This record gives sequence, C-alpha cells and structure tokens, in this order.
Amino acid sequence: MISKSLYINIIIRVLAIVLLSVLLGYIIFSVRSVRFSVICALVIILIAYGLIKYLNSTNRNIRFFFDSLVDDDSNLSFPVDNKSGIVRELHQSMNSFNHQLQKLKFEIRKQEHYFSRILEHLATGIITYNDKGFIHHANSSAKRLLSTEALTHLRQIERVDRKLYKTIMNFKPQERKLVPINTSQGEVQLLLKSTLSGTKENELTILSIQDIKHELDEKEVDSWMRLIRVLMHEIMNSITPITSLSESLTRIFKNGEEPVQAKEVSDKTISTVLQGLNVIVEQGKSLSAFVESYRKLTRIPRPELKLFKVSELLARVRILSDSLEKGSGTVISFENGDPDLEIFADGNLISLVLINLIKNAFEANENNPGCRIRVISRKGYNLNPEICVCDNGPGISEENLEEIFIPFFTTREKGSGIGLSISKQIMGAHGGSLKVRSIPGKETIFCMSFQD
Repeated sequence: MISKSLYINIIIRVLAIVLLSVLLGYIIFSVRSVRFSVICALVIILIAYGLIKYLNSTNRNIRFFFDSLVDDDSNLSFPVDNKSGIVRELHQSMNSFNHQLQKLKFEIRKQEHYFSRILEHLATGIITYNDKGFIHHANSSAKRLLSTEALTHLRQIERVDRKLYKTIMNFKPQERKLVPINTSQGEVQLLLKSTLSGTKENELTILSIQDIKHELDEKEVDSWMRLIRVLMHEIMNSITPITSLSESLTRIFKNGEEPVQAKEVSDKTISTVLQGLNVIVEQGKSLSAFVESYRKLTRIPRPELKLFKVSELLARVRILSDSLEKGSGTVISFENGDPDLEIFADGNLISLVLINLIKNAFEANENNPGCRIRVISRKGYNLNPEICVCDNGPGISEENLEEIFIPFFTTREKGSGIGLSISKQIMGAHGGSLKVRSIPGKETIFCMSFQD
C-alpha cells in the first residue's frame, strides 16, 4: 500500500517536471517570453525541490527506523497525527513492524529465561565458551562440580585442576573423557562431553560435565557382589562334598568317641576309604583349577600394539576355527566389508578374543542343525572399526545377558565362565569394547569395537 502510494506520488511529480520542462522549451524557442520562462523554471525548481525534500524526508524516516533496529531500540514510536497520507501510512507501517518486533523480542526473552531456568535445574554441569576461552554461560551445577563461584574464562578452571584444564583445552567435538579431580568436596569422577554450536564466525563449544563417581561406586559394589556370589557358589560346590566326605571317612574309624582298632579295619573299609580319598583329591584339583582360572583372569598381558589389516586377522582366524568342534550342519562365513580396514591392536590377543567368540557360538548351536555363523568386519555407526560374530541360534535370555561378562558365570556344564570376562578385559586394554545383543530364538551378536 505504501509503496504504491509512494510510486504514484513520485510519478506525478516527475511527470509534472517533464511536462513543465517541455513547456519551458516551447516558451523559450517558440513564444520567447522571458516572464513565462522564468515562472515555468521556478515552478520546475520548486517541484524538484519538493520531490527531493519528500524523498529525503522519507529516507530519513526509514534510515532512522533502521538505525533504531541496529541500536536495538525497539521502543521507538513514529507520530501519525498531522502527517500527510504517505508519511502517515509509512509511520503506521513502521510502528506496526516495531510492535511485532517488540512482541518477538519479548517471546525470545521468555524462551531464554525458560531455558536458562531449565539449565540451572540440571544436575549436569553445562559450560558454553568461544574459541578464545571466554565463557558465555555456566550453570550452577558446573560451578558446584568445580567448587567455584564464578566462571568467566577457562583459565579459571586451571586453578581448580590443571589436568582438567589441559583436557578441556585439547578437547575435540563429540569426544568423551573421564577425568578424576580433587576438589574441596573430595575426589570426583567427571565425565566430559562436548559439541559445537552457532555459526562459523561465532562458534561456541557446549561442554557438559557430569560427576559419575556415585554411579561408578554403585556399579563397582554391584560387580563385586555378583563376583562374590559366583565365587562363593563355585567354592561351596567344591568344599561341601569334601567336608561331607571327610566326616563320613572319620566316622568309619571311630567307635563312638574312641578310634577303632587296627584289627577291626577290613579290606572293604580300606577300599571305601581309598575311594573317598580319591574323590577328595579330585575335588581338590577342581578347586585348584578354579583358583588358577581366577589367576588367569587377573593377569591379562599388556597388549603389544601395531597397525595391521583386518583381512589378515580374519584369514588367520578362519584357519584356526577349522580345528574347533562344531555341529555337522554348522556353516561359518567371513565377511570383510572393507578390504583396507585396519586396526591398531595386539593381533594375538584379538585373535584369542575372536576365536573364543566363535567357539562360544559353536557350542551354543551344537543342537542347531541349520546353524549359520557370520564373522563380519566393517566400520560401525561412529566410523570406528568393529568385528562382529553373529549366529542364528537359541539366543541369550535377558536375565543372563546381564551376567555373561561376570567372571565364572556360565550356563554350560563344562564351561569355566572366564572366556567372555577375559575377552572383555582384553578389549578394554585396547581402549575398545565388547558388547552383545540377543533376541532369544532368533540371533545373538557379539561386537568388538576398536578406537579409530
């Protein structure tokens, strides 16, 4: 509406100037009247001056309006009374736009306040800072975890803990790190995660800080309790028959409270005692083997890391797996999704883990005539190398999924229960992980994930 009126007003004035200029030319060259020529020229000058003044006035108002936007002065109001139609319409439109802008700013402030309140109520510490280390925002949880009342620059974190400061300064986007620090509240285990936000010119890093010491303590206690239950179960299974049999053998050589005479010991008694002693010896050996298994579990060798292709590892494991016992209908395949895929690891230890996973798959599918086992190497969702062993066997129940990595837990009669525990420790020593997911009656997948 404004632009239409503005155009019409300008066009009328320009046309008037053009027509008067033609008239002036006619008067000069045809009529040759000095008086009319001067009058016509003055009218042209007045119209041109009015047009310039009109445009300058409009431009000044518009420039003033935009300057107020740049200066964030949204309370500016333009008068609409006693103004010409065009100016009044222009002022009304600018006032309307300004009103909408005020409403928008008010809504933004409300949202900022709302999200600020949410951040302040989070148990996780949140810090946002720019590439020069200036902190834009730090919620109360971050200040509490770092035992400081003010955070305006990352340099202040150096006074809390130098190691934490260096870790943050060398932090990469999407990285996760666990950093133990000592504060006035004692030792805390801080889990750090970061991500980038904003534009390239005004990029901010969002750092989350979470104290997981309590969770780690609970997990540690829970793991110890589970391990103790398994240890007690295995030890009692070995000691109970020894104790019972020893009591039975003792009663053979007692008559009430008095020991029996040598002449009262028959060949049958001697035979019975020998059988009992043999059982005790076997149980003792079994208990010693159990203790030796525990020693193996606590003596994982340090990995000798080197870079090698996964295809070489799979070729070696393929040969080793041929010597394992498996069901007559079992078919195993090796699938290398990336022939150039490499891992930085100890080839012997990783071979041990992979063979153990394949052996477990064979044993779990001994009664599965249509067993299909796939060993797949590829890049995972986070682009880290991974090797997975998949089978279409009976699967693992949800209850057992929580226990299978606990030392000495086993569902097989002749199983030791340390294979998966050792495998998980080996992967942990490589900075990787061993995870499992299973759908009972359909499939089980063990995945070894490595650091890239």
